[in-house]
Amino acid sequence: MTAVAAGTTGHAPGVGDKVTPPPPQEQRNRWLPYLLLLPGLAWLTIFFVAPLVQLFTVSLQSQYPGFPGFYYRDLNFGNYVDAITQFAPHFGRSLLYAALATFFAFCLAYPLAYTIAFKAGRWRGVMLICIVAPFFTSFILRTIAWRQILADDGWVAHSLKFLHLVPSGHITETWMAVVAGITYNFVPFMTLPIYASLERVDPRMIEAGGDLYASGFTTFRKVTFPLSLPGVVAGTLLTFIPAAGDYVNAELLGSDRGTKMVGNVIDSQFFRVLNGFPVAAALSFTLMALILLLVFLYIRRAGTEELV
Repeated sequence: MTAVAAGTTGHAPGVGDKVTPPPPQEQRNRWLPYLLLLPGLAWLTIFFVAPLVQLFTVSLQSQYPGFPGFYYRDLNFGNYVDAITQFAPHFGRSLLYAALATFFAFCLAYPLAYTIAFKAGRWRGVMLICIVAPFFTSFILRTIAWRQILADDGWVAHSLKFLHLVPSGHITETWMAVVAGITYNFVPFMTLPIYASLERVDPRMIEAGGDLYASGFTTFRKVTFPLSLPGVVAGTLLTFIPAAGDYVNAELLGSDRGTKMVGNVIDSQFFRVLNGFPVAAALSFTLMALILLLVFLYIRRAGTEELV
């Protein structure tokens, strides 16, 4: 009986036992997830990693003396020093405009997302379509339309002048027009992640706040808003990162002096300034490193693992 029981219940393989290898089908299934990753890894390598490496090498190039437009491979880190020292105001302006646009986009997007998630009812689909609909039009055309909306003879300028908010009545070619254009263009990127987080909130948790005699504002502050913070974090990143590198709004709604961002300088160095390739590449890498640092600090401070 003891031998039979030991044979039926099994035992750990000993030194002399033969270990049976897994069947071929299991071996193939083990490698299947890695094979499915190959197309995506190839795409990222060809169209993301390789261009970044090429751009980094360009940022370290030096010009042949006396031969404009000709460069040689070098480790000229002076390009980064020149880029930072010459265009430091543009870096500050880009981060400031991006932060203002992100803040205003949040102020507009959160009430809108809250209304769609909890109050829209059968109009929810229509409201979501209205948010996505601007993407059906060209980014540049929408920005040009804002130039007409904010024109000096338009109703927006007249209303702000009547309220003494803008005494001159001149909005276009100012920082206000640039921030307004960036905010408008990136509001959907803030609204949709917040809506996705609010939609997953269990209504019974909000009702429990009322059952515990909490006011509506207290329930929102203690329950609803904390549960929606992952969407707020995602929306903030999706808005701030592209806004910091934007140049279309500053080009079409701003002026040649006083409102240009880093994206406008990079565009000018690449396509209008002779021998500007190394400085433009250095500006691009500096902006990317600065944004990555800010995003890292932001995630460390408000990471989703601490918000849920």
